[in-house]
Amino acid sequence: MIEILLNDRAYEQDIRELLMAFYPGETFVYEPAEGSAFSVEGMVDRGRKEFSLKIISQSRQEWAEFPAEAGEELEEELSQIQEPIAVDYEDRTQTKSRIKRRLYVLLVLRTGRLLPWGTLTGIRPTKIVMTKLDEGMSLDEVSLYMKKVYYTSDEKIGLALRTAVRETELLKTLDSDRGYSLYIGIPFCPTTCLYCSFTSYPIGRWKDRTGLYLETLFREMRAAADMMRGRPLDCVYIGGGTPTSLEAQELDRLLSGLEEIFDLAGIRELTVEAGRPDSITREKLQVLRRHGVTRISINPQTMEQRTLDLIGRRHTVEMVKECFYMAREMGFENINMDLIVGLPEEDIEDVRHTMEQIRLLNPDSVTVHSLAIKRAARLNTMKEVYKNLKIVGTQEMIDLTSRYAKDMGMEPYYLYRQKNMAGNFENVGYARRGKECLYNVVIMEERQSIVACGAGTTTKVLFPAENRIERAENVKDVEQYMGRIDEMIQRKRRLLDGGPAGLQEKDIHA
Repeated sequence: MIEILLNDRAYEQDIRELLMAFYPGETFVYEPAEGSAFSVEGMVDRGRKEFSLKIISQSRQEWAEFPAEAGEELEEELSQIQEPIAVDYEDRTQTKSRIKRRLYVLLVLRTGRLLPWGTLTGIRPTKIVMTKLDEGMSLDEVSLYMKKVYYTSDEKIGLALRTAVRETELLKTLDSDRGYSLYIGIPFCPTTCLYCSFTSYPIGRWKDRTGLYLETLFREMRAAADMMRGRPLDCVYIGGGTPTSLEAQELDRLLSGLEEIFDLAGIRELTVEAGRPDSITREKLQVLRRHGVTRISINPQTMEQRTLDLIGRRHTVEMVKECFYMAREMGFENINMDLIVGLPEEDIEDVRHTMEQIRLLNPDSVTVHSLAIKRAARLNTMKEVYKNLKIVGTQEMIDLTSRYAKDMGMEPYYLYRQKNMAGNFENVGYARRGKECLYNVVIMEERQSIVACGAGTTTKVLFPAENRIERAENVKDVEQYMGRIDEMIQRKRRLLDGGPAGLQEKDIHA
C-alpha cells in the first residue's frame, strides 16, 4: 500500500500511473494509512508556479544506489532533486511531463531500477513518434526528444521508431478522412483464462441464446451500415472473446449477415480471431474460407503444456499444431499466432521452447504480449489463491522473442502498452511484409474511424481537421446489451449523425 498525499489532485492520475509502472498491482490510498510502504507527497503552489515533490519512507528503507547507466538526462534532474519544480500550470502537458520526470528520478533512487520506457505510461508510444515526424522532426531529433523528455531507453526508442516508420507506410494506403474500419465483437469463449479481463462469457452457458445475440448484433450492424452509407469500408475485424466458439452454422450466419448488411467489395482485409484451438474445427474453417476471410489468428499463448493447464486453456500443444496445419492445408495464407511472455511459473527457457515450436510452424505473423494483470482478471481478484505463483517478465525474454521474429523474416509493425505489465514492457506485433493486420495499426494509431458492434465494444470517430476523437461505448453485459440495443444504436447515431460530437450529415450520406 502506497500513500499519495496531494494538496491538489489535478496531477494525481499521472503520479499514480507512474507509481503503478514501478509497483504493478500495488494498492494506493489518498490519506495517511497504517502499514503503508511509503508516501508520495506533492504540494502545488500556483502563485509561485512551483510543485514540490518528495517520497517519505515509513519503513526507513535505505535508498538504493543510483544506476550508473542512468545517463546525463537523469543526472541533471538528480542534481535538482531538492528544489521545487518550476512549472507553468497553464500548460498541462509541460507540467505533467516535469512532475513525472521528477517522480521518476525519486523512484529510481528508491528502487535502483530504470524502466525501459522511462516516464511513458500511455499505451501508444508510437503515436508520439508519428506526431513528431508529422511536425517535421527527423528520426534523430525524435530519438533525442524521447530520451530527454521521457528518459526512454535507446532500445525502446529504436523499437518505437522502426514501428512508427512501418505504420506510416501502411497508413498511407488507407483513406483516413472518409474510410472506416468495422469491429464485430463476439463475447463468448470456451473458458475464461486466468489472466483474462476481456468481455467474455463461457459459451456453454449461452449455447441456447447465441441466436438471440446474433439477432441483436445484426440489428446494430444494420443501423451502423445505414449511418456509414457512402463511405468506403477498409478493414473488418471479428474478435471477442473467441468468435469460433460459435457453432459452424452460427459462424456462417454471422458472416452471411455481414455480407448482406455491409458492402465488402472494396475491403482490404477480413480478420477472424479464431483464437482458441479448442474452438476450431475443420467445418468452421471451411465456413471462414467460403466467406473469403483473409486472415485468422490461432493463439496458443505458450507451447508449454503445464502452463496451458495452469492458466485454464483446455487444449493441448498438439491441438495447436493440428489446427495450424489444418488451416494451412485448407489454404489460409495469413495466419497470426499470439504469445504471452511472463506467464505464471515460466522462465526464459520456457519462452525459448515456445519460440522454437512457433518457428517450426512458421506463421505469417506473431504478436508477443507481456503479461498484464488487469483488475478484473482472476490473478488479481483471487490473489490469495494464486499468491505463490512465480510471475517473471524480463528484458532477456522480450529480446529472445524479437530475435526469433527477425529470424522468421518478420519486422515490428505495431506496438502498444498496458498498465500492470510484467516488467513494464510492451506488446509487439511482428509480421512479414504484406502480412500485417491493417486493423491493428488503425486501432493503435487512431488515424481512422472505427465502428464497433457487439457487447463491450467501443466506436471511435476521428475528426482529422480537429485532431479529435469521440467515443460511443456499448455496455459489456450481454443481457443488458440485448435489452438496451436501442440505446446503443442511439449512442452511435448521436456520434455519427451530426451535432457537436458527430460527423456532419453531408459527410455520412455523401
